[in-house]
Amino acid sequence: MRRFADFQGEIYRAGLSGSRPDLPMTAAGLERAAREAMAPEVYDYVAGSAGTESTAAANRGAFLRWEIVPRQLRGSGQPSLATELLGSNLPAPVLLAPIGALSAIRPEAELEVARAAAAVGVPMILSTLTNFSLEQVAAELASAHPGPGRGTGGWFQLYWPADPEIAASLVQRAQAAGYHALVVTVDTWTLAWRPRDLAHGYLPFHRGTGMANYFSDPVFRSRLKAPPEEDPGAAVALWSSLFGNSSLTWTDLARLRAETALPILVKGICHPDDARQALAAGLDGLIVSNHGGRQIDGARAALDCLSQVVAASGDLPVLFDSGIRTGSDVVKALALGARAVLLGRPYAFGLALAGRRGVEHALRCLLAELELAVGLSGHRSVAALSPEDLAHSSS
Repeated sequence: MRRFADFQGEIYRAGLSGSRPDLPMTAAGLERAAREAMAPEVYDYVAGSAGTESTAAANRGAFLRWEIVPRQLRGSGQPSLATELLGSNLPAPVLLAPIGALSAIRPEAELEVARAAAAVGVPMILSTLTNFSLEQVAAELASAHPGPGRGTGGWFQLYWPADPEIAASLVQRAQAAGYHALVVTVDTWTLAWRPRDLAHGYLPFHRGTGMANYFSDPVFRSRLKAPPEEDPGAAVALWSSLFGNSSLTWTDLARLRAETALPILVKGICHPDDARQALAAGLDGLIVSNHGGRQIDGARAALDCLSQVVAASGDLPVLFDSGIRTGSDVVKALALGARAVLLGRPYAFGLALAGRRGVEHALRCLLAELELAVGLSGHRSVAALSPEDLAHSSS
């Protein structure tokens, strides 16, 4: 059985010869260091949230309201993080969240993230908005970890455009490229009021960043008078007119279910009634998320929504996104009913500091801490976690 906590031993052994880690050991440390390394407008794009950023703060505050209650002398031994999800066996209940425009951080962004995900063995959820096509990233995932046991591969996240034929083309391409699941993000049919980005006048997509899946799509290209290579401004303008779909309803999700063999998860669920709608539409999973606080200022913390969504979801697996920073955060989300979690900003800051190595470092820190927290709280596996392992904070 793989031991993620061995990372701790590696660091201590290296310390005997005077070696010290050159990357910070915490998510907060990665962010502080990345802020110094990144262009101000790019850092603010990644770190920022909607409005006063109260939702992002609430996401973190929600974790502080729960405390882990450890149990002792249970013979728990070496805990297992192994998780079954949508028919795949994952080495840990962690996936890399979809983040668009990563090439604003580093030129080979998605390719480096794919290499890191394959090396650690966690799924990468690829954003629609990337600088490398979904086929290129799928090939990178396969070559980085070839063979029939090549690990967890990738999932594809869909921002559903207003043109239904382009949407269908993206889904068909994802299925043909070998992605294991489709994640439909439903809370971002338009971009929120984000003061940090507005202060810089900066939106990477308007500068052509993150357009590879559109610019390479045959249906999108057929809508242009000239190819994107010849007139990128017109191509970006077309994308801008098509991004998001304010008329999308649960009927569209049910129709999509009939049109693809891929498992479909819907990301952006915070209300139990929406969980019931997803169940009725025949979808395969839910992701509780408020987009890391990037869409609605003053929204409820995602963690505070989790238990109610789990209770309403029937047998559907529920994943959690928004605010994960530590292994103990993961323990709390799993104890409240999540099957797995998505890690976002910390790996983006790792990417900014050291490319693939930085992403691997962020993941290995989280997974080592998670494995230690599961064992030290008295459990043999992540599957054993339950609400009884938590208590409300008294402070």
